[in-house]
Amino acid sequence: MTLRIAIQMDPLERVNIDGDTTFALAEVAQARGAKMFVYGPGDLSFREGRVIAWARPAKVQRVRETPGIFGAHQKIDIARDVDVVLMRQDPPFDMAYITACHLLEMVTNQTLVVNDPAGVRSSPEKIFPLLFPEIMPPTLVSRDRQVIDAFREEYRDIIVKPLYGHGGAGVFRLKYDDSNLDSLLELFFSRSPEPVMVQAFLPAVSEGDKRIILIDGEPVGAINRRPKTGQVRSNLVVGGTAAATELSGADRNICEAIGPELRRRGLTLTGIDVIGGRLTEVNVTSPTGLQALKRLSGIDAAAKFWDVVQAKLAAG
Repeated sequence: MTLRIAIQMDPLERVNIDGDTTFALAEVAQARGAKMFVYGPGDLSFREGRVIAWARPAKVQRVRETPGIFGAHQKIDIARDVDVVLMRQDPPFDMAYITACHLLEMVTNQTLVVNDPAGVRSSPEKIFPLLFPEIMPPTLVSRDRQVIDAFREEYRDIIVKPLYGHGGAGVFRLKYDDSNLDSLLELFFSRSPEPVMVQAFLPAVSEGDKRIILIDGEPVGAINRRPKTGQVRSNLVVGGTAAATELSGADRNICEAIGPELRRRGLTLTGIDVIGGRLTEVNVTSPTGLQALKRLSGIDAAAKFWDVVQAKLAAG
């Protein structure tokens, strides 16, 4: 039977064919004969008990200027017309994102949604790791200035970042003699009612930030991302460089600790960030790194992902 897949994503026309994970997932599904539709979160509607998407049939191709070939828009009933939904649009993790999770949650008893929208909704990428403080760096989440000052006094060299940022945006390192903390917190708190995350700086970041890909809670491979000289952010989108790497004993312990909870929440495809054997983030919204992993190590995580998805469908 032909697998029918709807991908909720940012515009396919603008993807980077050499790096985009959603493109890689679509490419493997297409090679296996799947029929695909694409739509954006703004194309999702609820009416009279049905969740509907204004979607386009699509095929992908490794042509930089035209990565997608599209059919005419049509309305698809998410519960009736597709077998699998990939929820793959990029953050911000805001109320629009939460609403899309709520809508897709309504169809999960009829259609497999990956990652599970209830699991995504309850697992913000910097909040989820707080369940495992023993494998994290020393961490504070707060808006209370006195509490933040006390944390800085204890750890002296700190990282400050927004709770719901992505791609390394808004991440700052503040050494103890840096006088910019006041201005930085004023900026954060004027823009958002949320607390910030403050962590002890891990010098091991100079040796790299591992992105470990897990499928159904099991690690399948990793890349090591190194920051540019003098920088602390190693994300590839801000200039980090990647190399193949192996999992250390500490890395495997982290995967064993979080794997059961990932499976319980239906978080089938995740990417975790590990620095010096410490867990810093668990990416569940649109985890990246699959193309880099295949290019550097030969591991085809996209193929492994679809193997798992098809097994889940067969199991009912």
